[in-house]
Amino acid sequence: MKNVAKGSYEEILIEDGFYVLKIQNETEDKALVEREIDSSFIQFHFCLKGGSKFQFNQGNYQLEVSEENSLLLYNTQLDLPLNLIIEPNSWLLSIVMTIRKFHSLFSNEANYIPFLSDDFAEKKYYAQEMVSPAIAVVLSQLMNYNLHPFMKELYVRGKVYELISLYFNKTQDADLEQCPFLADEDNVRRIKMAKEIIISRMAEPPTLTELSNEIGLSLRKLKEGFKQIYGDSVFGFLFDYKMEYARKMLESGKHNVNEVGLRVGYSTASHFIASFKKKYGTTPKKYLSSIV
Repeated sequence: MKNVAKGSYEEILIEDGFYVLKIQNETEDKALVEREIDSSFIQFHFCLKGGSKFQFNQGNYQLEVSEENSLLLYNTQLDLPLNLIIEPNSWLLSIVMTIRKFHSLFSNEANYIPFLSDDFAEKKYYAQEMVSPAIAVVLSQLMNYNLHPFMKELYVRGKVYELISLYFNKTQDADLEQCPFLADEDNVRRIKMAKEIIISRMAEPPTLTELSNEIGLSLRKLKEGFKQIYGDSVFGFLFDYKMEYARKMLESGKHNVNEVGLRVGYSTASHFIASFKKKYGTTPKKYLSSIV
């Protein structure tokens, strides 16, 4: 492994053939990380901030992963060694495990995950997508935990399993068949517009009826379509987004609990604290003390 400039690289072994890489470049210069990874492994890369560029085939082919995005790499025919250029002030968390180990996690649901089916046994599979708010929380916990060394492996193992579960907790491919209207690009565009509207007005979001009128889609199609694309109801998604937004505001250290609560639409601190605890199982104050 090479690591240029200051920053940190930590490799945590979960078990044989299954490990986590925590890569942080806190400098103003690009950093290079290299590691051998052969074709028997599947790779998940999550960019928490900044950006990274994966180079393949002596740099002739590149894939970029920007902030709050992920990259899944799987190729049974070709080794995909880590040859990674990390932009300044960037964080990346990677999960690397053997395909055999990965398959064992989903042995009963192999058909649910496209590249685990027999049809993909000899193929490559790359996927890039946005990191959901729920995944962002787990990534932050994996980067920032403060635990006794004896507890670290157990904690990381549990969080990695949680991360993989959340990553595959979506059924877009299957649902496009079950819900044909989603195959219509215009409907998908309207659903995405609904998401942007509730995010931009999260402190005072429109009602579902107002939202459906605004995007020009029936209430039924709005509710069904939103669940199909984002895996949650409109207000379930908004709640998760608000809590994640609030968590980041608190972590910045620039806002108190009252200010954060007001920003995400809570008129009283007590209501905000109750919602935060419902989401994260702890109060904002206790959460902040746990990551210091």
